Amino acid sequence: MTAFIEIVRRDLRLAMRQGMDSLMVVMFFVLAVVLFPFGVGPEPNVLARISAGVIWVSALLASMLSLERLFQADFDDGSLELLIMQPLALELTVAAKVTAHWLTTGLPLIIAAPLLAVLMNMDGGGFGVLVLTLGIGTPALSLIGAIGAALILGARRGGVLLSLLILPLYIPILIFGVSAVDAALNGLAWRAHLLILSGLLVGVLPLSLWASAAALRQALRS
Repeated sequence: MTAFIEIVRRDLRLAMRQGMDSLMVVMFFVLAVVLFPFGVGPEPNVLARISAGVIWVSALLASMLSLERLFQADFDDGSLELLIMQPLALELTVAAKVTAHWLTTGLPLIIAAPLLAVLMNMDGGGFGVLVLTLGIGTPALSLIGAIGAALILGARRGGVLLSLLILPLYIPILIFGVSAVDAALNGLAWRAHLLILSGLLVGVLPLSLWASAAALRQALRS
């Protein structure tokens, strides 16, 4: 457990030194949402109707911005080989790096989301569900993204390839995240959507750690 925490701390320290990466994610999220009122018009009813989808899609795209560097920096400087050689299971090493990634990208998005919901004229009844869905969905996005980040190690134009690999896998999380918020805004039952979203997170967790670890081992062999 100590090794797990140390890896998280190491990645957080590196993220703090490269603070622009995390700031870029939040700024992209904010700008993407802010642009929609200019595109569809300032009509409050229209903005309220599309608010959940706009915020969720923007958060999904923003979370992808730093995925390419999740393992790439360690792969380039050789530290990934040292991480694999340590006594800690590689799957737990992946979990530590995904945790650090979520803390520096997913968590800031969750904090910014209510402010952007106000901008999009979302009814106050949807704020809590929006934060809940992002709190469950963004870790799942990071976990799925870790698979793609491990698969593209050493590939040219990895960012484009990463998008093609993981965007289709993001669709179920997007659907149930938006559906839960829309249901809450319309006064309908939203807990079923939230439970399905939680189930997706529980299912993705072990699969992502195993697949990412296997891809990292393969990348270092080749």
